[in-house]
Amino acid sequence: MTTRVVTSGCCLKAALVDLSGTIHVEDYAIPGAIQAIQRLKDSSLDVKFVTNTTKESKNRLHERIHRLGFNIQKNEIFTSLTAARNLVDEQKLRPMLLLEDEALEDFEGISQENLNSVVVGLAPGCFNYEKLNVAFRLLMQGYPLIAVHKARYYKRPDGLALGPGGFVSGLEFATGTTATIVGKPQEAFFLSALKTVNCKPCEAVMIGDDLTDDVEGANNIGMKSILVKTAVH
Repeated sequence: MTTRVVTSGCCLKAALVDLSGTIHVEDYAIPGAIQAIQRLKDSSLDVKFVTNTTKESKNRLHERIHRLGFNIQKNEIFTSLTAARNLVDEQKLRPMLLLEDEALEDFEGISQENLNSVVVGLAPGCFNYEKLNVAFRLLMQGYPLIAVHKARYYKRPDGLALGPGGFVSGLEFATGTTATIVGKPQEAFFLSALKTVNCKPCEAVMIGDDLTDDVEGANNIGMKSILVKTAVH
């Protein structure tokens, strides 16, 4: 993998590594990524895999990357869906879930009656007028909008594809609502991931392919960062 060091600083103790676009693109491993990840895990660093992937649950995501040959355990993965579920539980919300069926496992047990919020992830199958209009009507009642992330686009084998950011922005514009964003590049997302490896921001490096969500998000809380030129850039 070709990398570029963006910042430098104090001694490293941990690495946060993006998944989609950095080490794999859907069902294809980035050439050299399996070996690079193994070398990183064999080093003295604690490694956590952090991702904004919202098309599938953590279980499905782990199964996918395991099939590709990566030596990554499920408890080493921290997702924006996990962060969204935590927020829903904390605020006792009953959200309309604009998520693909493959992602709904991470929201098992959440009531879908008397909806009082909207959660939006990357859900191409949900981005139609009928469903967006239901979300619009809920938000017009003053209920909160939660964006799992707000990426403008993402990488597919056939090229770049529209992300959920435009749909979130459309709902914000139409309703005058400001979404709560729980995934990268939000400070809370990075701090929650660092907490799992007992590490301060200055002791960690973020490795990813997205200049905004990975590099700038990490730099904003004092982490080092490495831009991997494999997908978005």
